[in-house]
Amino acid sequence: MDVRVHGKNMQVARGVRELAEEKVKHAGRIFDDGGSADVEFTERSNPKLAEQRYKVEITTVAKGHTVRIEASSLDDRAALDIAVEKFERQLRRLKERLVQRHRGGQKRTTDSPEAGLDEAQDSLGLPRAVVRTKRFDMRPMSVDEAVLQMEMLGHDFFFFLDAETGAHSVLYHRDDGELGLIEPA
Repeated sequence: MDVRVHGKNMQVARGVRELAEEKVKHAGRIFDDGGSADVEFTERSNPKLAEQRYKVEITTVAKGHTVRIEASSLDDRAALDIAVEKFERQLRRLKERLVQRHRGGQKRTTDSPEAGLDEAQDSLGLPRAVVRTKRFDMRPMSVDEAVLQMEMLGHDFFFFLDAETGAHSVLYHRDDGELGLIEPA
C-alpha cells in the first residue's frame, strides 16, 4: 500500500511520518490490493480543544469503497494510534461485509421516508450560507452498496445513483436507528 503522509497547519516530524507509514501499511494488509492511503495530520491551536489538539484523518479506497476515519488526541502519536485502530476496524468490517455479500448474506431493508423540510437558518433567523461544495463522480450502485459506503464514510446520509432505478437517491439514518431512503417521485 502506498501511504502519503502530510500535515495541515503543521510539519509532520520524520519519526511520526515513518511510524504513520508503517502502521497504515500494516493495517492495509487486509485488502492487499496495492491501493493508496492518505494520512493527514492537523494541529489545532484552540485552547478549548487542548485534549484534541492533534487530529489524524486517514482516507483510502478499498475494493471501490471509500474508507475515511478521523481521530483526535492530546499528541500526534496518540491520535495516530487511535486512528489506525479505527482504520483497521473499518477495513475488517468492509471485508467481512463484502465476503458476506459474496456468499449471499442477508439483505437489509429500508423504510420509506416521510418527507419534511426544515428551512436552514442560523440562530438569528437568517438563511445559512453554503461554505463548502463537494463534487464527485457517481457510479451506479445498489442500495446495499450505498449503505456500506455510507457506513465506511461515517456519514449520517449518502447521496447516490441507484443502479436499479437509474435515479438519484438519498440514504439516511433515522432518529429511531433505522435507515431511510429518499427517492424521486
